[in-house]
Parts: sequence; structure tokens; C-alpha cells
Amino acid sequence: MANTLDKTTFERLFKDEFKGLVLFAIQYVKDYEAAREIVQVAFIGLWDKRDQIDPSRQVKSYLSTTVRNRSLNYLRDNKKFDTRLLTQENLYPLASYEQADRLVEKELKERIQEAISELPEKCREVFLLSRNEHLKYQAIADQLQISVKTVETQMSKALQHLRIRLKEYLVVVLILICLPMPDTGCQIHQLTSSPAHQFTNSPTSIRV
Repeated sequence: MANTLDKTTFERLFKDEFKGLVLFAIQYVKDYEAAREIVQVAFIGLWDKRDQIDPSRQVKSYLSTTVRNRSLNYLRDNKKFDTRLLTQENLYPLASYEQADRLVEKELKERIQEAISELPEKCREVFLLSRNEHLKYQAIADQLQISVKTVETQMSKALQHLRIRLKEYLVVVLILICLPMPDTGCQIHQLTSSPAHQFTNSPTSIRV
């Protein structure tokens, strides 16, 4: 069958969609590790059904629906909210996973700007010279005619303030900035090690 999901297409899809789907799931479950596992399992399910899915038409719909349903199951199983809410059509006013990363990043940038604006003037000036102008501490000290120790102190205060103000976004910051794309073969192998998933030509052999 010509229009089936092959390894190359699967690998590319995994790279392109993984982060967006994690952000989509985390809107429901509010937990990074749970969201990551939900998405990994969704990709396993996709591979299991590779002969039934046209990669040019059905893949994103399958993934988004699977991630949403598994996220709701996670909430139900972990008693995160009243299970009667599962029957409501508009459980959450969520964006699609393709929009999630852009919306979260926009909101995060706004919160960062708000937090920076709350800093005392000198503290804010030091922080912006470091982060926006990429100046070293000595250069900041020379420009503002203060000691390097004062620069260090002001930076410490600024970062502490930002950590407090942005604590609810720390997981998202890690996803947007620090999240490495998982090795396809390694991650799939970890989740398909049970006998039920020992199938021929499985993505366990994929390396990216």
C-alpha cells in the first residue's frame, strides 16, 4: 500500500510535532513528565496503526485526538478533577497543539516583561544590560560606574524576583528553551519493550 507510514515519515513527524504535542498535553495535565509520556505513547499507537493511516491526511488528527483523550484519561485516573466533567463538550478552552507553543510563548514573554518592569530601576538596568545587550559584568560595571560586586548583587536580586514571579511557567520555559528532541529510537524503545510491542520493523531501530 503506497500511502502508509514508513520509518522516514515517522521519524520526521516525531521531530516536527513532538514539542507542540507536549505543550498541548501540558495544558491539560499541568505536568511535564506526564505530558511527555502521553505524547510518546501516542506515537507508539501511531506506529502500531501505520498500515491504516494515510500520512498525508490523517496523522495530525490522529495524534491530537489521541493526546487529548489520553490527557483526559490521566486526569480521570489521577482524580485531578470531578470525572463528571469529562462529559462536557468544552472541558478546556484550549488551542490546537499546532498553536499551543506560539500562544504559550507569547504569554510567557508578556509575563517576563511584566516581571522585569517591577524591578527597581538600577536592578532593571543591570539585568537588561546583561540579558539584552549581552554585556559581561565588568563591562556593565564600567558603563554604570559601579563595582562588579554590585552588578552581581543586582543580577542575583533580579533573577530571584523573576524565579518567584514566573514559577508557574518554569516547566514551559524548559520546554520552549531547553527541551532536547528525544532520540526517537531510544524513547520508543523504552516504551515498547513489553512483548506486546515487539513487532517487525518497529521504530526501535530508528536513530535521529
